[in-house]
Order: sequence, then C-alpha cells, then structure tokens
Amino acid sequence: MSNIPTPHNSAKQGDFAKTVLMPGDPLRAKYIAETYLEQPRQVTAVRNMLGYTGTYKGKEISVMGAGMGMPSIGIYSYELFHFYDVENIIRIGSAGALQDSLHLMDVVIGMGACTDSNYAYQYGLPGTFAPIADYGLLSRAVEIAKKQGTPAVVGNILSSDVFYNLCPDANDKWRSMGVLAVEMEAAALYMNAARAGKKALCMFTISDHIYRPEALSAADRQLGFSKMMEIALELA
Repeated sequence: MSNIPTPHNSAKQGDFAKTVLMPGDPLRAKYIAETYLEQPRQVTAVRNMLGYTGTYKGKEISVMGAGMGMPSIGIYSYELFHFYDVENIIRIGSAGALQDSLHLMDVVIGMGACTDSNYAYQYGLPGTFAPIADYGLLSRAVEIAKKQGTPAVVGNILSSDVFYNLCPDANDKWRSMGVLAVEMEAAALYMNAARAGKKALCMFTISDHIYRPEALSAADRQLGFSKMMEIALELA
C-alpha cells in the first residue's frame, strides 16, 4: 500500500525534485517559486502548506513550506525523505540573533543545532545526539556565499520549542556558550535527515536581535531574504 498522498501532502510520486527548499512560511515558498523558478507548478496545498516544483538554471528543484516548530517540520521532512524520495532538504528561515556581532539581514548557516526539545527521545539512544548539517551542503553553501559576496556566519544555533519563554535567563545561557541565533526547526530536520540517511542544511537570515530593539517587518520576513534564497537555489 502506497504511503502517498499523505494527510499532509497531496503530491503524487515524482512530483518533488530530489532537492527541496523549505521556508517556514508557505507564502515565502510561493514567492520563491514565482520569482525564481521556471515553469513552476503547484504540487500540494493541503492545509495551505504550499509546495511547488520547477527548474532553476535548468535543474529541477522544489520548494515547500514547513510551518513553525519541530513537530511541523518533523512531519513534512519525514514524509519528503521517506515517501517522496527526496535526498536533500535545505531550510531557509529567519532567526533571532543572540550574539552582538550579528545584525539584521545577516546570513547564518547552522553547522550544528542545540535544542531544548525532546525530539530525539524517539530514537532510544544511550546518550545525547548532536544534530549537525551535511558537510557537503555546508561547504558548498559557504563557497557560493563567497562568490556572491555575501558574508555568511557559520556556527551553532539553537532550535527551541518555546517562543514565549518564562525562564528569564534561558537565552543568556545559550549566548554564553557561543550559540549564534535561535530558531525553532533545525534540530528536528537534522535528526530526520540523519535517521533517513539523507542530507540537510539550515540557513537563516537574522530577522531580529534578542538583545537589541531591532526587528524586520512581517513583509520583509516574507519577501526580503533574497541573498539566502539565492545561495540555497545554487545548491540544488
């Protein structure tokens, strides 16, 4: 019995390319498809989580929203890896800066993803798993950024389950460990990729600063991350 379509994805076998870009916002997925892809076609819209496939510089590529949080990207990436034969998922999202050296619109590449989530519990491991990016995708992203003239900061990020955190010094503690920025999905994607034997990379544009009164507008977050998008597209 086929696993597709799923309750979350109406695409058919072969609808997705081997590489999928995954912004959190489905409207950002729509924007990327309509702005950058040639002959984009919508392949899924279940729960308005939009997915498209087209070509970029002659290579087939897909883009699909992932939603917010590890449970959401956990579902969509699991299905793409296991049911749709996707080999590479590149998350392109926003993050809040923890370090003073980072500024709005800076590009951060997550080499590793710390987390306060219990997502790894399902694997029954006798210790703590360290979610990391695929080195091949990571090194290529760094080279592409250099060629574009886009400064990219590579390092550890935090994937948190909690947006409104009642622990007042939580960010201070992660900051003291050199963690660059906080977001809500990367650790689950890296774990899903590791378990499936597939590849993943997470890139972020700094949308706000946790320690300074700086933040991008909602419109800028949806449409203004062109440098990061172009790096991801070149990876396909």
